[in-house]
Amino acid sequence: MGLTNKSTGKGSQRELLSIKKKRESDTVVALAGNPNVGKSTIFNALTGMNQHTGNWPGKTVSGAEGTFTNKGKDYILVDLPGTYSLLARSGEEEIARDFICFGGCEKIIVACDASCLERNLNLLLQITEINKNVLLCVNLMDEAEKKGIKVNLSRLSEILGIRVVGTSARSGKGLDRLRDEIDKITPCTYQVKYDEEIESAISKLLPYTEAYSHKIDPRFLALKLIDWDLSIENALIKKLSLDVEKEKVLYERVKAVRLELTRSQEEIEDQMVKEILARAEEIAREVVDFTDQKRLKRDEWLDKITTGRLFAFPCMMLLLALVFYITISLANYPSALLGSAFTHLEELIYNALLKTPLPVWINQLLCMGVIRVVGWIVSVMLPPMAIFFPLFTLLEDWGYLPRVAFNLDKCFQKCGSCGKQALSMCMGFGCNSAGVVGCRIIDSERERLISILTNAFVPCNGRFPTMIMLLTIFFASSTFLGGITTALYLFLLILLGIFFTLLTSKILSKTILKGKGSSFILELPSYRRPQIAKTLIRSIFDRTIFVLARAVVTSIPAGIIIWVLSNVAIGNASILAHISSFLDPVGRLIGMDGVIILAFILGLPANEIIIPIALMAYTSSGTLVDIGDFSQIATILTANGWNGTRALCVIVLMLFHSPCLTTLLTIKKETGSVKWALLSALIPTAVGVALCFIINMVSMVL
Repeated sequence: MGLTNKSTGKGSQRELLSIKKKRESDTVVALAGNPNVGKSTIFNALTGMNQHTGNWPGKTVSGAEGTFTNKGKDYILVDLPGTYSLLARSGEEEIARDFICFGGCEKIIVACDASCLERNLNLLLQITEINKNVLLCVNLMDEAEKKGIKVNLSRLSEILGIRVVGTSARSGKGLDRLRDEIDKITPCTYQVKYDEEIESAISKLLPYTEAYSHKIDPRFLALKLIDWDLSIENALIKKLSLDVEKEKVLYERVKAVRLELTRSQEEIEDQMVKEILARAEEIAREVVDFTDQKRLKRDEWLDKITTGRLFAFPCMMLLLALVFYITISLANYPSALLGSAFTHLEELIYNALLKTPLPVWINQLLCMGVIRVVGWIVSVMLPPMAIFFPLFTLLEDWGYLPRVAFNLDKCFQKCGSCGKQALSMCMGFGCNSAGVVGCRIIDSERERLISILTNAFVPCNGRFPTMIMLLTIFFASSTFLGGITTALYLFLLILLGIFFTLLTSKILSKTILKGKGSSFILELPSYRRPQIAKTLIRSIFDRTIFVLARAVVTSIPAGIIIWVLSNVAIGNASILAHISSFLDPVGRLIGMDGVIILAFILGLPANEIIIPIALMAYTSSGTLVDIGDFSQIATILTANGWNGTRALCVIVLMLFHSPCLTTLLTIKKETGSVKWALLSALIPTAVGVALCFIINMVSMVL
């Protein structure tokens, strides 16, 4: 596979195109496998520094190519995207299948995880239907041994009729033998047998597909023609110039065989998948021995709690509540320290600038505008993110988050999406921007867009402080019991957000993003002890710092705008006051006032500054107001017409409104479209405004 540079308006972009051998004697080998089986480690170990990466044409899926020499023979190794199957339901699956079918690979190494062999054999059996020249690399043998799992490699080789090598790629164990065995690969003798109807259809088509055996495996071609796989038919046209509909003899026979089938396309495909899974389970049962029965029983007991019908959802709610409680309770003290530090920094810079020839208004703009807004965002956002993201990552490392997706899969499928949306939704609780980036794990573009458009329905950590403050002031108290009440109300609001996530996903799947929820193969990894140090480093640098940096960058112009609007007067009032008066009729209609509406607009860069802006307008102070004292805030708000209804409307709009500017920019980058970014802002805002209007009308009647 050669790498070429294509010059574009945005710079040079490397793309993986087609196999180009330097020498006729070169052997092209594909490296396939499920995600997280150590495939990249094997690839790097075999190729060393002789490798290149790039994007597959027309896809956002990355691939890699490398070369190595063993015993005088030269090999080109192509690292295929990690995938659980070859059903072509995602970019990864389509790339892997098409390369194995049409990419010119002569041999295939299938890497699998020794601790979960059954799931990995599913992919192996699908590959052997396309290309028989397969070598099975059973990796992570050391990890399997730690879990009390033993794999009988010789028996596995005997059953499949292929060469099998056990490796521990991270330590380099078994890699030398793997290199040696590549040249000894012989065709696989194992063949999946389907039920009588499917096998009968295959036998009727084989005499006709044999004519194309020089291009593609005839049995595999017959299978794909039986189950109406349009993706393979399109690929045949594109890759082999083989248009089945124009091959009259073959096409007529295919139509006749299809008419004889008693089941639909989906039923035929499901039966094929079930048969392969059954064979994989059967083989694994014969060659895998669980020596640590205690650990196996422990994992089964935990799964009954985390994924069982009785305890799955209560367990999810309890863990979610616990994560929020820890985040909120531990974030207060560092937030206060950071706030004090920025206040002190602001004073130092202000006093230092007074000694310079700079005009006073520039000094105030920099200190009371930019630095104060940035200080608010850092002090309010950083501590919760620094707590939430590590907790989230710990649950991920423990193996729980995939089980959340498993539990919610049926709910999201009924709404036209899939369970992976649950994972990106959970990330949205920490930061909606991170949640949007997390949508990359969703294979279907349609479902990925649904997840992106609904991610703002769950409140990020920037909204929690305001929601907690208003709940405490107007619906609870600062006592211990009041704290429990606040936590209960907050939990109900979160459930409301999840409900509207599902409802909106359903509406989108029936309108602008029509389609049915797709099924997916989800890895449920073994429970394992999280690596705390590694988790802290990864979550802080990969997530917390990344999101915070974007928020700070977008808040700087916001600080300038807020200061200018509140300090530049027209007549006897500031521009801020004039705009809030203009918006007041709209605000009154939905249970608020113009000041709050303007605060939400100016708070677009970061949700944390919405209430400080409102307090600044109420007090006509010209700068952001400290929100540390709840009693002082309560006095200001009630003096300006706030009551339970207005507080409830603000809380609801805080829950349902446009994501912050950082998230909108992330959506634009992820989707490549301003349209989807605008829709992601309009949809939750429309829901929030509608709910506030209803609350206001009901309160007026009552």
